[in-house]
Amino acid sequence: MDYNWQTIMAQSINIKNKKAQFEYFLLDIFTAGIQLTGTEIKSLREGKASLTDAYCMFKGDELFVINLHISEYKFGSHYNHEPKRDRKLLLNRRELKKILTKTKEKGFTVIPTLLYINENGLAKLEIAIAKGKKLYDKRESLKIKDNRREMEHNF
Repeated sequence: MDYNWQTIMAQSINIKNKKAQFEYFLLDIFTAGIQLTGTEIKSLREGKASLTDAYCMFKGDELFVINLHISEYKFGSHYNHEPKRDRKLLLNRRELKKILTKTKEKGFTVIPTLLYINENGLAKLEIAIAKGKKLYDKRESLKIKDNRREMEHNF
């Protein structure tokens, strides 16, 4: 059997932002490339990243992900990266324009939902235009989740 190491690596790295679905209504989802340094991609391939407090913000006409934590690479020297630096997202101009017009509306934000490495070995970040949930919406989400879990348990 011939195994491609990139395909194996791509299947194993799948870092989700579990809080995002609970805290927000996810409206539009985009897949963006992410500009990384050498030690960042190596650390990411080891699965050492967290999307917990991350969000996206425009600086000029470019979109950046802020507070995305990628741990320092353990074999890195003085060239190692800063764990929570701002990283540029790579989207085409039409997608950027669509996101910008949506985020200018009150109550909308852009949050990362999934960080993965695709079959070509490139890091991709799935971002979503989201609207914050109110407390009663969160309670409703918990009820639905509990009911689904109970149904699965009964079968």
